[in-house]
Amino acid sequence: MLKGLGGLGDMAGMMKKAQEMQAKMAEMQEELSRTVVLGEAGGGLVKARVTAKGDVTGLDIDPSILVASEKEVVEDLILAAIKDAQLKAQTRSQQELSRLTEGLGLPAGMKLPF
Repeated sequence: MLKGLGGLGDMAGMMKKAQEMQAKMAEMQEELSRTVVLGEAGGGLVKARVTAKGDVTGLDIDPSILVASEKEVVEDLILAAIKDAQLKAQTRSQQELSRLTEGLGLPAGMKLPF
């Protein structure tokens, strides 16, 4: 189609692939915002729900640990559950990104802008 224009044919193909990648990345971002992972602390006494993008969406605290004298322990368990969930979310996001880059024929471990 663009044979007489030198490298412009390759450029058009690269632009098309870039647009495809951008669309797939947007789709993946939307999927990650809907995907929820669960983090736990204290043997499940505190649970945190986090989207695969890292946004905390909820907490579940077993009422048995809600004792005024144990306030600091409860706070620590909440933080631990959130951190656990965020780590799982980050892992999930990286797995999805790897799957996307492999599907596009990009090198494994290539850093993309998110």
